[in-house]
Amino acid sequence: MTTRSTHITKGDIFDDLGFTRAEASALKIKADLLDMILREIERRGLSQRQLVDLLDEYQPSVSNLLQGKIAKVSIEKLLYYSGRLNIRVILSADARKRPKTIRRPVPSRAGRKAAAASV
Repeated sequence: MTTRSTHITKGDIFDDLGFTRAEASALKIKADLLDMILREIERRGLSQRQLVDLLDEYQPSVSNLLQGKIAKVSIEKLLYYSGRLNIRVILSADARKRPKTIRRPVPSRAGRKAAAASV
């Protein structure tokens, strides 16, 4: 017997998890920045030791970065790392009209933190 999903996302997974629009946007920005940084690190073949020097950062912070622990890194810090790696960051925003939806109960703050840590 095969197991089938009981829920299909029809938009954004962050919305389905109960994050506010601001929380979801911050997580998306962090994830995009981290992805770009990790790709640049891989492209250059930089070691953790080289990153400590290049990013002017402590080793545990570099380790968190390389492990993708975005909950432990601010957007500002990711922008700083991007600058140190000569990555040009462009942020765009648009106003979208969305159909009115029924409000879902928001999970506890601990649940949102756990979901953010796993992203």
